[in-house]
Amino acid sequence: MNIAVVTLFPELVVAVGESGIPRIALEQGALVLSTFSPRDFATNRHRTVDDRPFGGGPGMLMIPETLSLAIDAAKASAPNARVVLMSPQGGRLNRAKVQALAELPALILVCGRYEGIDQRVVDVLVDEQLSIGDYVLSGGELGAMVVIDAIARRLPGVLGDAESVVQDSFETDLLDHPHYTRPDQWQGHEVPLVLRSGNHRAIDEWRMQQRLSGTARVRPDLFYEHGLDERARALLTAEWQHAAETNDKLGRLSDE
Repeated sequence: MNIAVVTLFPELVVAVGESGIPRIALEQGALVLSTFSPRDFATNRHRTVDDRPFGGGPGMLMIPETLSLAIDAAKASAPNARVVLMSPQGGRLNRAKVQALAELPALILVCGRYEGIDQRVVDVLVDEQLSIGDYVLSGGELGAMVVIDAIARRLPGVLGDAESVVQDSFETDLLDHPHYTRPDQWQGHEVPLVLRSGNHRAIDEWRMQQRLSGTARVRPDLFYEHGLDERARALLTAEWQHAAETNDKLGRLSDE
């Protein structure tokens, strides 16, 4: 997949490909990452890329001339690319959107700065706007890096174990279950016995119970959206009954 990023700070974006899964994707050729700076297309000696907004107000806006030229250059390097502006005004990034973007042959991520960009660029050159959350960052670069990392995980052959993506949080509208490794005991805390039992059916049931109860507790919106089939209902009921019995035993011990 070809991802081009339009940014005033290319060194920020390049860093995402220097480690972890994006680095593996780049080394394998599954991902091609390039950057284009509007400053490279400035024509005056100050290399101006911003100006005051019409109508007054705080801050500066990225001007259309240099930004549009940078986007055009990115399009030339990534034909048929979808142009996405990282913006608080955009739709929320989620699993389905990441999957849809990962299936594209090419993508251009535009990173705003200052108070934003000239609306005419949005109207003429941008296909959609995308947000990583309901908050404001100094620019779109961190959002673009999040998108790149999320996409890299989904590119064919990048992860050593394809099941890693399937078992991630949100893949089935549920959060992930807890994970444990050696040693069996650490600072007085033990790894749950079921995970050491070798009973794979029991382990699978425990993990699903943890996903259900954890999602219900932390993200009830996801839990209700996921819904419950008969098996999930039984697993969750068993988990809650076990928790209630454990609390009851602890309560009796404290009374003694």
